[in-house]
Amino acid sequence: MTLATLSEVLQPALREGYAVAGLVCLGWEDARAYASAAEAEDAPVILQAGPSARKHMPVSVWGAMFKELAECVRVPVVAHLDHATSADECRAAIDAGFTSVMFDGSRLPLERNIAETAAIVEMAHAAGLSCEGEIGFVGYAGGEASAGTGPEEAARFAAETGVDAMAVSVGNVHLQEQADAGLDVPRIRAIEALTDCPLVIHGGSGVPAVQRSELAQSSHICKFNIGTELRMAFGAALRSALKSDPQSYDRIAILEATQGPVMEAARSVIRSLRRT
Repeated sequence: MTLATLSEVLQPALREGYAVAGLVCLGWEDARAYASAAEAEDAPVILQAGPSARKHMPVSVWGAMFKELAECVRVPVVAHLDHATSADECRAAIDAGFTSVMFDGSRLPLERNIAETAAIVEMAHAAGLSCEGEIGFVGYAGGEASAGTGPEEAARFAAETGVDAMAVSVGNVHLQEQADAGLDVPRIRAIEALTDCPLVIHGGSGVPAVQRSELAQSSHICKFNIGTELRMAFGAALRSALKSDPQSYDRIAILEATQGPVMEAARSVIRSLRRT
């Protein structure tokens, strides 16, 4: 299957009542496991390269890697740039073959967030790609606090920027290792009442799996970003491999041992977001 844009996988999800997993990648091993998991579940997948991934490896390499993985499976694969904070970052990703970019202006004043996001949307659309934006601020576990998304501001943001997907702050937090009490459903419903834009939940690992499944089928949330719980699965598999053979030193053999467990963890995430 060829690469797909974010809009190409989210619009069917919005119409048919399911969500697509946005899986946070840090290297070849986890990205390959996620693509394999999507094919095993016969579901589209969004492979995401965030700031830490791009610090570790150039965006041009990520673009080539995502393209290679998309060509190896039969399901749609979105090559997505996560949390870019400048037009230059987005332009570099577009040049590198990404099919979707996320401009994160959530720390900016509303007017500036709208203006800068709209410019990135125009750039992405001119290249035939998709753009995600963020309104409200999704905080970090043990770090910056969240600022909830106001429904009226969300409706204005969606209308004036033309984003293909809108990340919102509705009780979700980045980097949570365990699920908390869940999302603010009344706030989600209030946002949905004012805009039809597909919604995105960052920090999906902190959302109880049951609620993720329910909202995937009953709300405008079409994309859940999942990173921490899959990184935890990778770490557990890596520690197990090293413990089972303390003398092992071959990087490829060691990392190969993570493939099965990480793929199964990703399959579980993808399966939970599909309509039952």
